[in-house]
Amino acid sequence: MTLSEHLATGATTICRAWAVERSDGAVFGFTDHDRDLAFEGVSFRANGALTARALQQSTGLSTDNSEALGALSDAGITEADILAGRFDRAEVRCWRVNWADPEARRMEFRGALGEITRVGGAFTAELRGLAELLNQTQGRVFQRGCGAILGDAGCGVDLTQPGLFAVAPVATISERRVLTFAGLTAYDDRWFERGRLRVLTGAAAGVIGLVKNDRLSGAARTVELWEAIGPALEPGDSVRLEAGCDRRADTCRLKFDNFINFQGFPHIPGEDWLASYPVSSGSNDGGSLFS
Repeated sequence: MTLSEHLATGATTICRAWAVERSDGAVFGFTDHDRDLAFEGVSFRANGALTARALQQSTGLSTDNSEALGALSDAGITEADILAGRFDRAEVRCWRVNWADPEARRMEFRGALGEITRVGGAFTAELRGLAELLNQTQGRVFQRGCGAILGDAGCGVDLTQPGLFAVAPVATISERRVLTFAGLTAYDDRWFERGRLRVLTGAAAGVIGLVKNDRLSGAARTVELWEAIGPALEPGDSVRLEAGCDRRADTCRLKFDNFINFQGFPHIPGEDWLASYPVSSGSNDGGSLFS
């Protein structure tokens, strides 16, 4: 019996099932039924760790949206994993299921997790439908700075080249975002500024942070991140630092020798040029307004 036929009987055994798949491949299943379910290779646990508000769906290109509500627990979604960003943009699928016959089901929603808010041992996550992808900027933006991300296909820089990354243990850490390293003196001051830090070992393994400041002082190096690292990062944990890029043409040419792939437009006239006009006291010979 199909789900539609089951619904037409009037006496239904219906529940909802949710599958959350992180970018690292970990899959979590939840259901609002009072017993566990299993289908499509996913086990859906009936522990009430995840529920959802009414899903707003529409025709056309309007964005489907909803919210998922859940409890933070070691058996499911933990606060440490959320702080580490492991659930950022995780894929979400939702089915309406006949729990007496799970083969009779219909997928009602497919999208990704958006903003996640934590309050008092629980979390609220925004659910964004597939139409949300249409809100992303397409094409190139005409601007002085480079529009590529260091190391992506448009940039072309190979961040595995010697000199563009460093692996070292953390000497000290404070406020979960200010790290010091002994050594790393072969790299210039501010070399890793605007770069990325990836934790390789320890409880925070896999977490990525963005470097705000990078200062070299004698035999020590201090790296400050824009945001605190969620899971515990301990002295001795190994991290990988990647060179930073401020997206300027001179940086692309001198630091990375990659100006041929520069994705910006450094010679776009500024606002002063656009607002300028010829005057009688100047030389009006048809040449440039600026020397």
